[in-house]
Amino acid sequence: MHKWSPTIWGVLNPLAYIASRWTPSPRIVQRAALAALVMSVAIVVTGGAVRLTGSGLGCDTWPKCTDDSLIVTQAQGFHGAIEFGNRMLTYVLSAAVGWGIIAARSAKPWRHSLTKLGWVQFAIVMSNAVLGGITVRTGLNPYSVAGHFLLATALIAVTTATWQRTREGDGAPRPRVPGPVRKLSWALLATTLVLIAAGTVVTGAGPHAGDSSEIKRMPFDWDTTVHVHAAAAWLVCALGIAMWLVLRVVDAPADTRARARDLLIVLLAQGAIGYVQYATQVPEVLVGAHMLGSCLVWIAVVRVALSLRERPVEQAEVPVQSDPQLSAV
Repeated sequence: MHKWSPTIWGVLNPLAYIASRWTPSPRIVQRAALAALVMSVAIVVTGGAVRLTGSGLGCDTWPKCTDDSLIVTQAQGFHGAIEFGNRMLTYVLSAAVGWGIIAARSAKPWRHSLTKLGWVQFAIVMSNAVLGGITVRTGLNPYSVAGHFLLATALIAVTTATWQRTREGDGAPRPRVPGPVRKLSWALLATTLVLIAAGTVVTGAGPHAGDSSEIKRMPFDWDTTVHVHAAAAWLVCALGIAMWLVLRVVDAPADTRARARDLLIVLLAQGAIGYVQYATQVPEVLVGAHMLGSCLVWIAVVRVALSLRERPVEQAEVPVQSDPQLSAV
């Protein structure tokens, strides 16, 4: 049988080549996953800065910045620099995701589940990059902008789950609370998704279009969408309080109750920002803070759901050793 040399094998499968020469510690794998999570939030916040500074069309085409230049030019000015800077952060995010994939592949033993989650992250990043280009080419179509944010939300969910998995084993999940509590967590997740989706409608119908030019907006009454969004927020708060109380009643593990407490704190801060920005005619700084809060609320909700189960470290089965004396009988 023909044997490939290490050099040729490295060209054909660079991940396997790296894994054969590098074994990251569990802490490094965790840090790689956390870096991807942090960058997935950072790309949302900087994307918000692009919209709030009216720089959405600072680079007026895609994948180039202009028809004649791949990068931003002096003619694009401040808005071009902001938009192009956000595009460049996509590469930083991709590098963070790539680091996570390499670290998971190189871990001993190989964390197959983490590698798969890493490739899911990569697929979402690439899909959102393309959708971002479509958003620019369609003149910041509000529905495309909403889809762009929802894909970013999906990425945050996957990076959060990956970060959690780096601190667990690969065994089958085992529940830590009764079934009705887990069903409550699914209701909390679903309602939070509705809240985030309603937030994209508020944005699509609201005053911050993303550019100083005439931008198409969603044909909904803004005050009505804000009230629908607020109602969804109150429902999420009610479910969050219910989760916190129920976890205490069933005597859930301390870390699970801590996750529910963290969720209530984030919800309280996010609600305060939301009402203040509405009362003060949605200033840009508070809108940006509210976008960051949206990411933190989603992370907190996902972490609550993940804390309701555990995955033990799989132990290799040790063959039973027979007693020589018994064998001789």
